[in-house]
Amino acid sequence: MNSIFHSGLSKDLSLILNDSDDFNVIIQAGENQNTKEFRAHSVILRARSPYFKRAFSSNWITKKNNMIMFNKPNVTPIVFEMILKYIYVGELDLAKKSGEDMLGLLFASDELLLEELFEYIQDYMLKEYHGWIKQNLVLVSNAAFKLSSKKLQDYCIDSICANPQSFITSKNFPSLDKGILFLLLENVELVIKEIEIWNGLIKWGIEQTPGLGSMNDNINKWNQEDFEALKTTLSQFIPLIRFMEITRAEFYDKVRPYKDIIPKNIYEEIKEFYYKNTLPKSITLLPLRRASTIIKPQLITILANWIDGKDSNVLSYNNNYRFDLIYLKSRDGFDCMSFNNQCKEQGPFVALVRVDSKKIYGGYNSVGYALRGGSWLSSSTSFIFSFENDQDIITMKIGRVNHENKCIYENYHCIFFNFGSQLIVNRYGSGCDLHLNNIYDGFVDIFKCSNKLSIEEIEVLGVVKK
Repeated sequence: MNSIFHSGLSKDLSLILNDSDDFNVIIQAGENQNTKEFRAHSVILRARSPYFKRAFSSNWITKKNNMIMFNKPNVTPIVFEMILKYIYVGELDLAKKSGEDMLGLLFASDELLLEELFEYIQDYMLKEYHGWIKQNLVLVSNAAFKLSSKKLQDYCIDSICANPQSFITSKNFPSLDKGILFLLLENVELVIKEIEIWNGLIKWGIEQTPGLGSMNDNINKWNQEDFEALKTTLSQFIPLIRFMEITRAEFYDKVRPYKDIIPKNIYEEIKEFYYKNTLPKSITLLPLRRASTIIKPQLITILANWIDGKDSNVLSYNNNYRFDLIYLKSRDGFDCMSFNNQCKEQGPFVALVRVDSKKIYGGYNSVGYALRGGSWLSSSTSFIFSFENDQDIITMKIGRVNHENKCIYENYHCIFFNFGSQLIVNRYGSGCDLHLNNIYDGFVDIFKCSNKLSIEEIEVLGVVKK
């Protein structure tokens, strides 16, 4: 029979850490004015950390009077004290620790190869410090991409993609690591206008280019050397911009002033696209960036074709419209006031509803939303549709309007949207009403009776003609 006495062992090791005079290692943690000297035992450090096992057996350690002298300027004293307590007694006090301290502890445990501690701190931060992480995404992202694990990296990317607008326009964005920026620009999950990505890239490039920065961001005062310097900084990022997703007006106002930083062949083909609407010949057409959190980019192309009156499910390239996310239930709240504030006077829009079956229902309102107090609107081009999932191009269905005078009902007091009393979302409950009706063709066989489905997500995409 084995008897285990961990509590006594832990107490004795704690005494060794705090009161022992037989130490043989002195470690100075921190730098500048924030430093502290710690005394430790090489045998314990070597047994608990592969990092120290290698470090103490190498020839580059410094000894003074038979004492191992070790410096860790990149680890703050408060973090190193937690590290030592974990190494000696397996205890950790995380109460009232700042986000910066937790990030430092995560980074130090990864560097010191304390795998158990690293995994614990990473999971703990994602659970207890998610609010702080989202408020400091640039800081955390820059650190996360230097870690051995991808869990925090993936969390940062997902958080950025969930709200890219505020991230890219934040004051700290210009200090983002270039490796992370490259991954973001490659990512098709960024639900944001391409012109906003371009504006953010320019802001980042100016700040990252020696001689420019906030003190020299007025391009009217730049010389050719300034443009060449910025071109060098952004050379690897320019090919990641989906210029065909930028409108003519945006191109003229925001891109054209920086034409000298764009390779000549790319710029000439972009101009030809805007003047003649011909697709570039030598530029690689990147996958469309995701305009929706509910459906994948290939279904955006289907919607564009439907808006143009083409009901085929052939995935032909359609660049006639830009789709802007203007309302998202999970982000803006499920109430009529939030919906009204986001959608009023936005022009034509596509409404998408994902229900608990993962099926997606939606409608295209070609007349827009103007906060009318309870009236039927007329449209000959509106339609409703359904997708079995977020990338369905096989079983999808579309129903075009056949009663123009009663295809859209608007009442800002209680209704989010109502397509011919066939697809309704209102403020009463959290369900989506699907009714038997014949305002839109092709859906009677689906909606055989009234049926309320639980809503997972709603979004409204503004449709802008390019």
